[in-house]
Amino acid sequence: MTTLPIYNPADGERIAQLPADDVTSVAAKAARARHAQPAWAALPLAERKACIARFRHGVVRDLESLAVTMTRETGKPIRMSRNELNGLLPRIDFFLGMVDPVIANETVFDEGGMTERIQHLPLGVVGNISAWNYPWFVGCNVIIPALLTGNAVLYKPSEYATMTGLETARLLHEAGVPEDVFTCLVGAGPVGAALLAQPIDGLFFTGSYATGARIAAGVASRFVRLQLELGGKDPTYVCEDADPQAAAESLADGAMYNTGQSCCSVERIYVHEKIHDAFVEAFVATVKGFKAGDPMSEETYIGAITRAPQLDVLDAQVADAVGKGAQLRTGGHRLPGPGNWYAATVLSHVDHRMELMKEESFGPVIGIQKVAGDEEAVRLMNDTRYGLTAGVYTPDPARAQALLAQVNAGSVYWNCCDRVSPRLPWSGYGDSGIGLTLSTYGIQSFTRPKAWHLRQPG
Repeated sequence: MTTLPIYNPADGERIAQLPADDVTSVAAKAARARHAQPAWAALPLAERKACIARFRHGVVRDLESLAVTMTRETGKPIRMSRNELNGLLPRIDFFLGMVDPVIANETVFDEGGMTERIQHLPLGVVGNISAWNYPWFVGCNVIIPALLTGNAVLYKPSEYATMTGLETARLLHEAGVPEDVFTCLVGAGPVGAALLAQPIDGLFFTGSYATGARIAAGVASRFVRLQLELGGKDPTYVCEDADPQAAAESLADGAMYNTGQSCCSVERIYVHEKIHDAFVEAFVATVKGFKAGDPMSEETYIGAITRAPQLDVLDAQVADAVGKGAQLRTGGHRLPGPGNWYAATVLSHVDHRMELMKEESFGPVIGIQKVAGDEEAVRLMNDTRYGLTAGVYTPDPARAQALLAQVNAGSVYWNCCDRVSPRLPWSGYGDSGIGLTLSTYGIQSFTRPKAWHLRQPG
């Protein structure tokens, strides 16, 4: 039997050995999903919503054990695991509250005996290859609207968050979603490849650009609905009229929360030369106050790096930056002991010759670059192949809006960062992906419109 080992990234200990899927089992699960989907879609929407409401209740009921499971397999600090689960609840509420009007039939013309109507039908069977850094958020951004709109879901959680994926399945099945309508696939890359080979109607992926590009190529000839939420190199500009202390405290959290392992983590900071030094001092002092340690401790802010290979990426970026003239202000090294640990790291005097300012870090590492003014800041913010999020700190709303209007990013922030709302679409420019999740547009992503032309006889 094929199995998938699960390791705790905080200490390297194996915590589970799970039965895994293979090509044969994936094909069988896909066939059962195809067979089960029409009956699920035929259920009144109220009944599907009732299942999701019961699922929400299960999340609330089991929140503490779910948080512990997520922390053990990802290294996320326990209070951040709780934050994720608590933050999931308003997302579920949004989907439950908005699905009725979003998928209701629309009459767009009715005159002279001719009626034109739009019907929103489910895609059918959708595949979801999800991420480990926010497994509940990222997974449910797809799972909940897909199920509400009448689709069957073949869900492959990341191999680094599989126990959480299985808990998602358990709660959905307990809530009344049939097992063949929501199916969890266990395994690593080969299982994802087996999923792509199935006759699915949509593929929703969150992960790296490299994997996203392979997925896009793999399904291109089949014209399935494709959504790719990929990486980012998210910049923020701190203007000279901003409060350097307040901006530093906000951005330090935006850069280091979840140990920097967020798609929308602040990854590049540009600071006006007039307040640069004050900002850097405040930023470094804030980061030095972040406690690293046992992810199960309530006091821990910096947790473990989930994937061991990322340590090499962080080492290489720091060495490259220092070798090209950057000043290491704090951190810059692995932490001792078992497991995957990296010190919270701040570098100043950086520039765009350095990998740190061009390629995704996905860890607790940040570069701060001095700029002469708005024009230089905007130019540097747009000097990237990514375009997920970007922000500006200034007390002047007109200035902020003028600057952010020039930045190529799917989400922009004024005096805030690292924030996602279920009411707003989550999308990106360039290599940050295609398609979107969240908002009413995200719900419609799981439907296909059918146009009705209805002429009265006579």
